[in-house]
Amino acid sequence: MPTLSVLTPVHDGGHGYLRELYDSLCAQRLPVGWGLQWVVQEDGETGRPAGVLPEEGWISTGGGRHGGAARARTLGLARVTGALLRCVDADDLLPDAETLARDIEVLAAHPGYGWTVSPCLDLHPDGRLEPGPYDPEPGPLPARSLLDGAARGAMPVVGTTQTVHTELVRLLGGWPALPAFEDGALLLSCEAVSPGWMQAEPGTLYRKHPTQHTASEAFRDRAEARLRVQIAVQRAEALHTAGWRWRPTALKG
Repeated sequence: MPTLSVLTPVHDGGHGYLRELYDSLCAQRLPVGWGLQWVVQEDGETGRPAGVLPEEGWISTGGGRHGGAARARTLGLARVTGALLRCVDADDLLPDAETLARDIEVLAAHPGYGWTVSPCLDLHPDGRLEPGPYDPEPGPLPARSLLDGAARGAMPVVGTTQTVHTELVRLLGGWPALPAFEDGALLLSCEAVSPGWMQAEPGTLYRKHPTQHTASEAFRDRAEARLRVQIAVQRAEALHTAGWRWRPTALKG
């Protein structure tokens, strides 16, 4: 049975919404013949985030030395078994029961594409949903559209909306060792070597709350923000210059 794996990094104290994400994943209706795996990787070794989840065969929990979300994601990648991979943060949700199915269906129907992305809706504490300002048009994404957007300071999509062939993530070495924007950096590298598809329907409810990493002073440091995007852009540009293209393996349902 082909599988889609969802990878969630989480730290002790950052798992207050993890059970809601569990409910969101349980509600997913995948195409016939597909299974779901959830890899929950603690950035640390307390075991407390895993303690809020039931022991079920489709859930794989683990931990490792504290080092940030990029390290946690890459360590969790070792336990991923799915042909496709989607990252969902511990405080976010999937918008509806067909979210993952839509990505599977697009990648199965278009075997030359390595990944999909989708609109992201900010979920505010009062329940209000706010769309992003730069969402591309649905359908095949023009070459370099994400990279050129990031280079001018207007990244068109959120990196955690990406569903991607797991093989491509492994080939690119997982997530770069950045303090933030590691998901966007991986996405830009994927774009450099494989075409992608923009979904019409939202793929993530991005919860806004005071304790999230993106609300911290460190995240808002402008010099660091420019540097981490610069590193991601330089990496993607180098891949574009190399001219190598990745060919996905056909998905079988």
